[in-house]
Amino acid sequence: MRRAPSPPSGPYAPPVPERELTVVSADGSRIHTELHGPEGAPAVVLAHGWVCSTAFWAPVVRALSTDHRVILYDQRGHGRSPAPGPGGYSTEALADDLVAVVEAVIPIGGRAVLAGHSMGAMTLMAAADRPVLRERAAAAVLCSTGAARLMERSRVVPLRSPRARARVHRLLLGSRAPLGPVTPLSKRLVRYVTMGPGADPATVEVAARILHACPRVVRAGWGRVLAALELDARVGQLTMPTAVIAGTADRLTPTEHAHALAAALPHCTGLTELPGLGHMTPLEDPEAVTGVIRGLVEEYGTSRGTDLTTPQEPQVEAKEQTA
Repeated sequence: MRRAPSPPSGPYAPPVPERELTVVSADGSRIHTELHGPEGAPAVVLAHGWVCSTAFWAPVVRALSTDHRVILYDQRGHGRSPAPGPGGYSTEALADDLVAVVEAVIPIGGRAVLAGHSMGAMTLMAAADRPVLRERAAAAVLCSTGAARLMERSRVVPLRSPRARARVHRLLLGSRAPLGPVTPLSKRLVRYVTMGPGADPATVEVAARILHACPRVVRAGWGRVLAALELDARVGQLTMPTAVIAGTADRLTPTEHAHALAAALPHCTGLTELPGLGHMTPLEDPEAVTGVIRGLVEEYGTSRGTDLTTPQEPQVEAKEQTA
């Protein structure tokens, strides 16, 4: 397993997990998983997006873990989860990994609020038909995401023709070009692509470090999956109460995606639009995202006792406790 990149510092420093696990997915992929907060508290599962890691959720974890059991994991190839083989990049693989994590940490009869950002929210959509998700998800949050036509609707390269935009964005997502070190120029690019114009320098810095830490082969592998994403049919299968969050200045997944999701969900609890924010809403306004998650926990509840009490080898390998 590769070494984790240097984590962000200051207020964005990831909190030390109370427990760490390696969850084994359906195809044998090893998924780094963390548990934060008091054992037995209402459970929340967080899934990060493309080229991010568990570090992305640090401000949300800090806020929620005071009185929630927060479970988060590195998507395959990201953070401390090793890269998959050539056949391991697909929305079904994302769904398999989420199901494996949920089965490992939420016991039969237990339930949790599941929140995903960007590709993490697409993971929830991809797993919408899985019985485990239906049984153990009390509610869900789809944050800064879309279900289909990502390339045509993206506004990163603002060409008039949807076909031309799609072609350029597809090339960018599938590129293996190295991002290089974090520099003033790369931070300006990160701000333009992923954030609103008012993002503060500290937020831009931490986002750039997280994004640049993702291996370029993994970035390109998942970029090709996103370029061909077609999950419209799965949205209607997310039958649990589901909230949608979007930044009004999001260039990667403009708000038309959020409105389409809110209209298609069987039980949409509301669409929260955050004025002036870009794609990285959990970093740009963690209080707003945390508030939506807390509201779902309070409204729809989760059962307690949401910890793995008996290791189920080989699906789960307990690591040394870190706190």
